[in-house]
Amino acid sequence: MYALKYDATIAAVWDSLPPPVSAQLSDVLAAACTDPFAATVPYGEDDGIMRMLVLDEVFVVIYLGHQTKTLHIYQIDYLG
Repeated sequence: MYALKYDATIAAVWDSLPPPVSAQLSDVLAAACTDPFAATVPYGEDDGIMRMLVLDEVFVVIYLGHQTKTLHIYQIDYLG
């Protein structure tokens, strides 16, 4: 299991999402913390570290800290 990490800016963006989108993002991030490779796709070249969650209205760029078992949210893009 990976621990989810993000900074105050990411928290503000996440908090500003419409409630249904925020709830969907929460569910998908919970799945990604359990199995990050099943829940994400490569971001650019597949280096096993930079990954992306692709939802209907949101793209989330994450990076994985394999040694520390952390999943860091790097960027959230809302398309709505």
